[in-house]
Amino acid sequence: MRTRVKICGITRPQDGLAAARAGADAIGLVFFSRSPRCVDITRALTICRTLPPFVTVVGLFVNAARERVKEVLAAVPLDLLQFHGGESSDQCEGFGRPYIKAIGMKQGLDPLKVMREHPLASGFLLDAWQPELYGGGGVGFDWSQVPGQAERPLILAGGLDADNVSRAIVETRPWGVDVSSGVETDKGIKSEDRIIAFMRGVERGDTSRTGR
Repeated sequence: MRTRVKICGITRPQDGLAAARAGADAIGLVFFSRSPRCVDITRALTICRTLPPFVTVVGLFVNAARERVKEVLAAVPLDLLQFHGGESSDQCEGFGRPYIKAIGMKQGLDPLKVMREHPLASGFLLDAWQPELYGGGGVGFDWSQVPGQAERPLILAGGLDADNVSRAIVETRPWGVDVSSGVETDKGIKSEDRIIAFMRGVERGDTSRTGR
């Protein structure tokens, strides 16, 4: 089974298009004002309008007020929501969109407990614990923390790039992988060459884990 890929932190239309051309399944738009990859509604719309069909648009929020999420949804055609803060299940639900919940993998955390607390989540994104940045810092975590008995899809994030994504896929067997800084030349500025190299790394990982 092919590993799905999301290129997160898209800030320019040409980068979203490059991700789609390279074969990415999804792009991520960040609506967290403290992120250097944050986009406003106008920019988000411009990016969405350049995308070809069958590319999932994910909107990332961090402890956002419900009114803010609704404001974005009223203007931007998001397919999936990603909640990357300390949101409860109630704070993630009721927007008329499926959602994934990010889990910061700090030492001592039981990710399965967080998963049980979000019974309606479509999947879970496992990222490095970064209480100030909330992801996008190019920091990894110990992959041995990835639970092997999760009942819903897991997306691996945190410090991934073209050099390590193959090994990450072989070792953790995720449903998908998520990359942001690992395909950038600067914060929020993606490199088409690095995106292509990352996608090749994903393909190598898939080939290695299936033995084909």
